[in-house]
Amino acid sequence: MPVGRRPAGMSNAKGDRRERELVNELDAIGFAVMRAPASGSATERELPDVLAGDGEAFYAIEAKSSAGDPIYLTGEEIEALIYFAQNFGARPRVAARFDREAWYFFHPADLYATDSANRRVKKETALEDGETMDDLVAHGPTTDDEPAPDVLDVFQAVADGTLEPEEGAAMVDD
Repeated sequence: MPVGRRPAGMSNAKGDRRERELVNELDAIGFAVMRAPASGSATERELPDVLAGDGEAFYAIEAKSSAGDPIYLTGEEIEALIYFAQNFGARPRVAARFDREAWYFFHPADLYATDSANRRVKKETALEDGETMDDLVAHGPTTDDEPAPDVLDVFQAVADGTLEPEEGAAMVDD
């Protein structure tokens, strides 16, 4: 079973409700949105929770929510999100929502890396540094001429095991 996923049959009603909420909010601002059918279930293919596009910008989104505690993502979840987004031609984003707050979005490389190569989002970080729904719309087209990822972030992701060396090399070469 993929790391970070619940076994089939175990309920994650709050997470499912939050994912549907995210889909509805993205739809309301003009995105075509799909919640991945394999999201949260035991599957051999790692899929993001949500795919969204507005004809110009496309996002592969891993959605996480919390009452207020920090949100953690495994290195495997981040690697799978980046891999899928690269192959699909989308921008990878982690969507974080804390109770009584809006959704905030982060590029995986912008998340705090723990000593165990996982990623973390604290509520304070989301409120101060996260992108909003409006920021997603404002980013414009997903194109080949997007700025390259910061080379040091790519090297760090390879060093901490979040990215395979071949993936990191491909990102730096682009």
